[in-house]
Amino acid sequence: MKTIVVGVDGSEHSIAALRWAVEEARLRQARVLAVYAWRPPHVSTAHEALHVLEVELDLGQEARELLKTIVAEAVPGTDVEIEQVVSEGSAASALLDAAEGADLLVVGSRGRGGFTGLLLGSVSQQVAQHARCPVVVVRPPVE
Repeated sequence: MKTIVVGVDGSEHSIAALRWAVEEARLRQARVLAVYAWRPPHVSTAHEALHVLEVELDLGQEARELLKTIVAEAVPGTDVEIEQVVSEGSAASALLDAAEGADLLVVGSRGRGGFTGLLLGSVSQQVAQHARCPVVVVRPPVE
């Protein structure tokens, strides 16, 4: 096993997935590709579009900094190679693209959005159905 892709959005479920992926990579001497996807805000007027164009680069930089912080706090001092990738677009598309050629794709069972009562979120469901590599769906530990 060479590459494990993991989706990270800062939710408790994605942090559990990141920790699981890093441990699996350590056991298999693989690297981790941590993927964070973001979307620019929806605009409905030309004035809003101009404003979004002005801040879009800042949003991408903020996403990179957020991912760096999440990884540093979730798996401090790990000896596993973790490459961090920030992608503009839908989370499912970003993960499926990143997982092309990967050995494993790891996601949390739920993300930050949607209905909290569901056992499986829309992104985890989409990647489980469409990935070309094995997918592991991780739930956070029950306390």
